[in-house]
Amino acid sequence: MSDSPSSSARAAREALAVRLQHLRKDAGLTGRELSVRCGWHPAKTTRLQKGEAAPTDADIRAWCSACGADDQAADLIATARAVDSMYLEWRRLHRNGMRKVQEDFYALHERTDVCRVYASNAVPGFIQTPAYATALMQSITDFQGTPNDVTEAVAARVARSRFLYQGNHRFVVLLEEWVLRARIGDHETMAGQLRHLLTVMPLPSLSLGVVPFAARRVMWPLEAFYIYDDHRVLVETLTAEVNVTQPRELADYRRAFKALADMAIHGAAARTLIESALSALG
Repeated sequence: MSDSPSSSARAAREALAVRLQHLRKDAGLTGRELSVRCGWHPAKTTRLQKGEAAPTDADIRAWCSACGADDQAADLIATARAVDSMYLEWRRLHRNGMRKVQEDFYALHERTDVCRVYASNAVPGFIQTPAYATALMQSITDFQGTPNDVTEAVAARVARSRFLYQGNHRFVVLLEEWVLRARIGDHETMAGQLRHLLTVMPLPSLSLGVVPFAARRVMWPLEAFYIYDDHRVLVETLTAEVNVTQPRELADYRRAFKALADMAIHGAAARTLIESALSALG
């Protein structure tokens, strides 16, 4: 696996920096000469060329103008915006509350045929109950200190469950057994969530597996990640949403998912684990 889930964003930013550097060299300019033409300190040019700072749209326009390459500005701006979307801090995404992000996830699931999910920390949103989603999202809002629109965000989150019943969507979910045992919300909230898992398990659109505590680990526990149609992986860290698009990293996540799936139990055995977790609630 890659050293960091943000490595795709880092590599893309470095590639953009190389393109800017090549533009400067093709124009026959030194870094100092370009800085003068752009009207900024040479240290800024150095940071942009090393990928240590993200260029703004205005930075790119100024750079291209200084190099006599105004025709390349639009493409570079589009690239920079794509890089910026690879690593998004939750506080930035939730600065106006959580509802908008949940609506964006709804649209993403709507256009996805096969979604594979490894969940090591909580039940995935599209199979959460409203009570479970409320407890979880309230704790996230409290931790992040972002605007509280939990009621609206929960409605947007649980709306994704309709894709279990509509269209030709397919969901392949792997849960660590810890997810079944970790109490989110009160007793009734957690019991209701476990009962809901038992209810949705038979759906033809859903494959639900559980990696037991006792499984021999050939793949260590990872942060939760979603694979959308093999084209994009979304990794959820404590502080950010990481979008992985590099082919090499996509292959790594697919390989990790297969290893985790090989460790998981399904069908009656998985149901027994869920029922055991439900009984343990007392």
